[in-house]
Amino acid sequence: MTSINNVQLNKVIVHKVGNPSRGEELKLSANALTLNDEVVRELLTKYFLSPFNEYDQYRFTHISNVAMNEVYTYVSGIFNNPDEFTKQSALLAQFLYSKSTHVKVKNGELYVAYFEDVPFNEEYIEAIGILKILPHGQNWEVIAEDGVNINKLDKGCLIFRKEASEGFIVCVVDNTNKQNDAQYWVNDFLQVTPIANSYHHTDNVLGMCKLFISNELPDKFEVSKSEQIDMLNRSMEYFKTKDQFQLEDFEREVIHHEEVIDAFNRYKGTYEQSRNLQIEDEFDIHLSAVKNKERAFKSVLKLDKNFHIYIHGHRDLIEKGFDEVNGKNFYKIYFDEES
Repeated sequence: MTSINNVQLNKVIVHKVGNPSRGEELKLSANALTLNDEVVRELLTKYFLSPFNEYDQYRFTHISNVAMNEVYTYVSGIFNNPDEFTKQSALLAQFLYSKSTHVKVKNGELYVAYFEDVPFNEEYIEAIGILKILPHGQNWEVIAEDGVNINKLDKGCLIFRKEASEGFIVCVVDNTNKQNDAQYWVNDFLQVTPIANSYHHTDNVLGMCKLFISNELPDKFEVSKSEQIDMLNRSMEYFKTKDQFQLEDFEREVIHHEEVIDAFNRYKGTYEQSRNLQIEDEFDIHLSAVKNKERAFKSVLKLDKNFHIYIHGHRDLIEKGFDEVNGKNFYKIYFDEES
């Protein structure tokens, strides 16, 4: 998040949440932290809020009387009565503890923070942060020190006091779920689903394209690595230069071949079904989502351990062949200037 200089951090409490399947304990704090030091207050505010992308938005599900969402209920209790902050934060910690049984869930500190004057669109509103932070050595103390690494945040969510009847607006961080091994934070604890906005539409299609080109395309067709990179480059260029995504237009400009387009559409159906989402045929492209995904669209051709070739375009200037004398593959690259 940006523009957080005027955010007011009113309350913070820390609980220690272990993994019950390993016999680790839940240790609840009786009181919130004392925040007399303004430097510590500013440091914590930056630490808590900086990792969140305000465009990547979710909502709590199961918020009716029939199906309860515990986090939604406890957070609502804090918003409605800030004097209940300590009590409701303990309920949050207890609920997280009950969901922390996966073998890969590590023990850590659970911070619950109450903010005011948080920027949201053109408003300044209240928000509650729930953050899981892995321990660093044996020191659990909050101190002011230079160079705090915000990338050490394990998991977190930021709940804006906005659209409560629809499940609030929630931003989520999950840095240690790289292989989808432990879905407990998003699915079991928070129980949130993405808001179907232009950010998530853009993010979903780019994610699908990356997987199709990297995995499905070489499985179904004879393509070289350079041809895969060329299609990745064309996909990213499409999203960086267009204001709106149109499926037929994308297929014509990026994929080209009818048989590959057919395979792409079949893969799209499988992708939607496996992830329980709907990919729209048309939507406005969100540049923040494009920038976040761009690093995954690497244009590097790795040849053994000797060479890395960065390909940014002009697939027609690269030729692949096989040298029968040396018994090795080769690439021939055409260029005008060397620098």
